[in-house]
Amino acid sequence: MSAVEEHVTEDVNADLGFGAVVARESRRRLLNRDGSFNVHRDGLRFWESLSAYHYFLTMSWTKFLGWIIGAYIIVNAIFAAVYVLLGSAALHGGKHDFASAFFFSIHTLATIGYGNVSPVTFAANVVVAVESLVGLIGFAIVYGFVFARFARPTACIRFSEKAVIAPYKDGRAFMFRIVNQRESQIVNLEATVLLSRRKKGGVTRVDREFVPLKLERESVVFFPLAWTIVHPVDAESPLKHWTAEDLMDCDAEFLILLNGFDETFSQTVHTRSSYAASEVVWGARFRSMFNPPEEDGTITVDIRKLHEIEQVPIPAG
Repeated sequence: MSAVEEHVTEDVNADLGFGAVVARESRRRLLNRDGSFNVHRDGLRFWESLSAYHYFLTMSWTKFLGWIIGAYIIVNAIFAAVYVLLGSAALHGGKHDFASAFFFSIHTLATIGYGNVSPVTFAANVVVAVESLVGLIGFAIVYGFVFARFARPTACIRFSEKAVIAPYKDGRAFMFRIVNQRESQIVNLEATVLLSRRKKGGVTRVDREFVPLKLERESVVFFPLAWTIVHPVDAESPLKHWTAEDLMDCDAEFLILLNGFDETFSQTVHTRSSYAASEVVWGARFRSMFNPPEEDGTITVDIRKLHEIEQVPIPAG
């Protein structure tokens, strides 16, 4: 048995699904700020691991549109080259050059058909038939992806860039702030926060533990504006008597999971993120995001102030 496998954690559910080896041996943060994991899988062949549907559904809109434009140009260029290779007698009208063949391909692929250029030979008509079929199938696939991307329920919740250790009642607390970036309403929003850190005095130097943090409130029924999530550092808190240096030495990371019900999609949505020890500011608090009430009493928040903090003294732990 290897040294990595010698120690078995007492609670088999304590690793949250990362696995004992990953929890102990990883030197990087487990969860990135965008919610992606720093654990990768190897050993699968390319076609076994390829999921085009997932890839095109989850990429950014900029990259998605870039793929569509690139594929559109490449496909038309390929068919244009074929038309040129068929010879000058293949197409009637226009010049026998790549540019004319390229725009004829666009008219055929998109079923525009202006009629100024038309296929003449049998081979050219076969290529037109194939290209028309490619266009029908291709556009159907693109329409499906566009619809799926718009219809897919996702939470668009922005996290504050930093978490803080701030004064709280007669002591202090770990806090971070979130806001809903969309006009859609999320109800019954629940928060789960766990502290991941290397154990002090563990069996091995790299033992990691995952400790749930008790929150001031674990859920809100309505989430129209902003929510500051608070973990009071009391006698039962795993952060009791800990300092910024302790968190850095233990490679601490605060893992966050949010679940809520989106009224627009009528479905449950979730998002996740994390704060590394270096992203926690000690002796600071968040500035108010609320603007002065308007004349009719309307309350507004300034989303640009989500990340603003100010230094304040905090009681000793």
